[in-house]
Amino acid sequence: MKRMRSFLLLAVIIFAVAAWGQSIQGAATATTSQTQASQQPSPTVASAVDREISTIEKQVVDAAEAMPEEKFNFTPESLNIPGDDYKGVRTFAVQVKHVASSNYFIWSPLTGDTVPENIKDGNGPAELKSKADIIKFLKDSFALGHKAAATLTAENMLQNPGNSKSTRLRLATFGVAHAYDHYGQMVEYLRMNGIVPPASRGK
Repeated sequence: MKRMRSFLLLAVIIFAVAAWGQSIQGAATATTSQTQASQQPSPTVASAVDREISTIEKQVVDAAEAMPEEKFNFTPESLNIPGDDYKGVRTFAVQVKHVASSNYFIWSPLTGDTVPENIKDGNGPAELKSKADIIKFLKDSFALGHKAAATLTAENMLQNPGNSKSTRLRLATFGVAHAYDHYGQMVEYLRMNGIVPPASRGK
């Protein structure tokens, strides 16, 4: 009987010590998580817009890289779909250059940068023809977007930069919205060539 009591007492002590150890470990983990959370910078207007720019940048760049170079001049007009209205639409390459050129036009008022001289209109530089050159042009334009986002503050976001009739926040976010519009068209061009857009592929 004494052995049984001793055994039960020992079991209770072991259980109590184990439970106490787990509670200490849990408290330490919670403290670590709270410390890490408190060390993360608070979101700002600039960081929120920059995150949106990063998201669309990845989708557009990935889509551009997914199209083979020999298909960069593809346009749905070449498919001769009955009843279509694709005559004169932009090629895939010009879609990409249009996004990049528009990025420069939209975001340069925020940064004070001059739009590159070779950008004459929304179709982008005519001399850019290779896939590598066009994608570099695209990436450079998004670098300007990140620079533009960094200029935003709670104090200046509703100001009109330079001679613009739009606010800083409007310009910053319109660049994102415009790129999404043409990303959708790029996706259709990829699909028409039997290419699954990277964002739609399984992990």
